[in-house]
Amino acid sequence: MAGDDKYPQSTGRRRFVKGVVGSATLAGVGTAGAASLKSATASAGAGGGITQFMGVENTAGPAPRGMPQIPIEIDDEGYIKGFFPKPSTKTVEGREVTVAETEIGGIKYSANWFQYCGVQTYKGVKPDADMDNYFRYKEGAKYDWQAEEVKAGDKVHIDDFTDYKTWGNGIGKSGLGKPATVTWRSQDVPPSQTMTVQLIRSTNVEEMSGESKWLKESTDKGFIANLNKCTHFCCVPAFKGIAGSAKFGAQDLIYCPCHQSVYDPFSIVKKSFVALPRPEDD
Repeated sequence: MAGDDKYPQSTGRRRFVKGVVGSATLAGVGTAGAASLKSATASAGAGGGITQFMGVENTAGPAPRGMPQIPIEIDDEGYIKGFFPKPSTKTVEGREVTVAETEIGGIKYSANWFQYCGVQTYKGVKPDADMDNYFRYKEGAKYDWQAEEVKAGDKVHIDDFTDYKTWGNGIGKSGLGKPATVTWRSQDVPPSQTMTVQLIRSTNVEEMSGESKWLKESTDKGFIANLNKCTHFCCVPAFKGIAGSAKFGAQDLIYCPCHQSVYDPFSIVKKSFVALPRPEDD
C-alpha cells in the first residue's frame, strides 16, 4: 500500500460488496504466524480452507481484510444473540466431518468465518460446542457506560441501547451509534479462549438493512456485530473507544491502536481468506 494512502481520512462513503480478494494473496496473512502449508491446503470440509465471508470493511492500515460479521438474533424477551449454525455431518473426500454452516440471505455462513488468529482453537468455534449464543458484557470494556450501567457477564438486552440515536462519549460525533464490547460462545472457557465481539446499534444499520438480503437477515433493530479480532496481528480494536483514533481519521470508525488499522462498521463487504483448520480436523 502506498505511503500516501496508508492512513487516509474517512470519506464517509458507504460501500457494499466489493470484489472478492484473491485467496492466494490472503492465504498466509493476518494469522500471527499460525498459518502453515497444511492450513493453506486444507479442504473447507475439514474445518479450514478457502472461505468467502461478509465482514466490516478494512479501510486503512496494514490489516489484509475486514473482520467477519456475526448475524444478529433478538429473542422474545429482548436479549441479543449472535447466530451460529447448527452442527451437521457431511461426507467430504470420503470421510464424515462435522460442520456448522447454513445459508443466510443467499450467503453461505459458517464457523470457518472465525477460524483465524488462534480462534480456530477456541471451544466456541467448534460446530458441536454446547453454547447458548447470547452476547454477554465483557469485563474491562473501553466504554464508561458499561461499567456504570450494566454488569460484566450479564446477557445483553435491547433496552440497554435506548439512547443509541444520541449516545456519545467525546470521541468523534455523537449520535452515530451506541457500542458495547461483549463476549460470544465463551461460557465456561478460560479468558484466553474468549471470543470478543464489537456490538453496535445505529440508525446507519437500520438504513443499511434495506440494501441487500444479507443485511436484512443479518441485522436486527439497528444492531450489527463483528468478531473483534484485527486481521493484522490479532489485536482488539474498538468503535469510538480509543481517543487517539482521531489522529488517523478513525474517531467514528473501528480503530486498532496496535498498528493503526481502521474498519468501517457501516460498510459490509464480501471477502475471501484461508480459514485455519480446527485442531480436531488436523
